[in-house]
Amino acid sequence: MKEAVIVSIARTAVGRAPRGTLRDTRPDDTAAAVIKEVLRRAPALNPNEIEDVILGCAMPEAEQGNNVARVASLRAGLPVTCAAMTINRFCSSGLQAIALASERIMAGSAEVIVAGGTESMSLIPMGGFHFSPNPYLMEHYPDTYLSMGLTAENLARKYEITREQADQFALRSHQRALAAIAQGRFKEEVVPLEVVEVSMNGKDTRSRQATLRR
Repeated sequence: MKEAVIVSIARTAVGRAPRGTLRDTRPDDTAAAVIKEVLRRAPALNPNEIEDVILGCAMPEAEQGNNVARVASLRAGLPVTCAAMTINRFCSSGLQAIALASERIMAGSAEVIVAGGTESMSLIPMGGFHFSPNPYLMEHYPDTYLSMGLTAENLARKYEITREQADQFALRSHQRALAAIAQGRFKEEVVPLEVVEVSMNGKDTRSRQATLRR
């Protein structure tokens, strides 16, 4: 079995939904920016060697629909001969894309694959624009559509996690993130994005460089 290795990585900063700096930035454009940067950091790689692009997306519709992996790959300038597919495993979609890519390489069915994920929770709401659950499942197995809030409550109950413990964990996580940002630990992995800011009346726009380090 072959060994799969990661030769280049990059990501965008994390914006705040729904009113953060990246609220009007298309997820296919952010994915394209990352793909471009990944290739720039691997100058020995010929883009024509890329056999597939696999992107995970939890809500693949609207600006992140229409096989967003294919759209992003073309937007990034990859050749039309490069295949692309979008997969959905909700919150772990991006990780699943990377796992699929590594498994294909290990199995010998591919040599070079670009894998990751893209999502905008500002442009696309949780659950998408037209939530339409299956009537049979709603009657016989409604837990199929259980929300993250309720699943969190179930986990807290199962593992006896108190509200105080959860709050302490969350605070500690944010403190560590802020410290890492202040120390510049994310600087090398974050791709600067050109973003378009839209005024409240939706008419006036202006472009600026967004270099967020989160």
